[in-house]
Amino acid sequence: MRILLTGTSGQVGGALLPLLRGSHEVLAPSRAELDFSQPKTLATALDRLKPNLIINPAAYTAVDRAEDEPELALCINADAPAELARWTARHEVPLIHFSTDYVFDGSGETPWREEDRCRPLSSYGRSKWEGEKAIQASGAPQLIIRTSWVYAAQGTNFLRTMVRLARERDELRVVADQFGAPTSASAIAETVAMILARSASAAELAKDFAAAHGLVHLANSCRTSWHGFASAIVEGLKARGQPVKVRAVHAITTEEFPTKAVRPANSRLDLSRLRDVFGVTTPPWQQALGRELDILVQRG
Repeated sequence: MRILLTGTSGQVGGALLPLLRGSHEVLAPSRAELDFSQPKTLATALDRLKPNLIINPAAYTAVDRAEDEPELALCINADAPAELARWTARHEVPLIHFSTDYVFDGSGETPWREEDRCRPLSSYGRSKWEGEKAIQASGAPQLIIRTSWVYAAQGTNFLRTMVRLARERDELRVVADQFGAPTSASAIAETVAMILARSASAAELAKDFAAAHGLVHLANSCRTSWHGFASAIVEGLKARGQPVKVRAVHAITTEEFPTKAVRPANSRLDLSRLRDVFGVTTPPWQQALGRELDILVQRG
């Protein structure tokens, strides 16, 4: 397939690019060529590129800054994906779009199912939800993939922040009352590659998307808190003989670490549809973390 992949400078797009290039023709336009801050220019660019599948991990992901820039977050996370979806609907081209656990309000203690009511708490979450609704309304052959707590061995993310702080500080204080599944960009990319491998054509892919009702949750399995994730990172560094300064990782409450944007307390995602429709069972987050730490250590 001729795949247009957005956001290749980001974590998920960067992980997808080398995987897809082995078996597909991949178009990876720069931000200048496909400018999500100018949604009305996207259709012309797509007419020129002529993909027969679009995969869209590009997004505005600065969660706290979105509280001060709600219009920009909405433009990139909702208006631009809406233009992609309208183009794909006109040309009967499948669209894979990435969304987030932040569309939920974080209430309760059970994993969120795809059909559960969305009640985002932040500007970022609202912008992603608006993007979902626009894509669903377009009639495009679509698969919206919600994921959670994404990180990688490269880029700006929780893993790399904790690695840096573990080398600089004696103690860390990390929130312990927000729960979810840390999900590596590599695990997301590998799952998408498996979904694509099931179909020999864009038309077959669209049938799979319809079987999933156009929406699926994708995360590494098992759950933890941010404190549990941070503790595992520190222990993983020590196990790999990496120098760390930190002696203790203290558990704190959300109230003790206020942020501009409200985070969901419960970010668990139910993965049953991913298994039942696509036959994919993701590895535990601990296994995925070990792999990313190995990569990080190898790179120095």
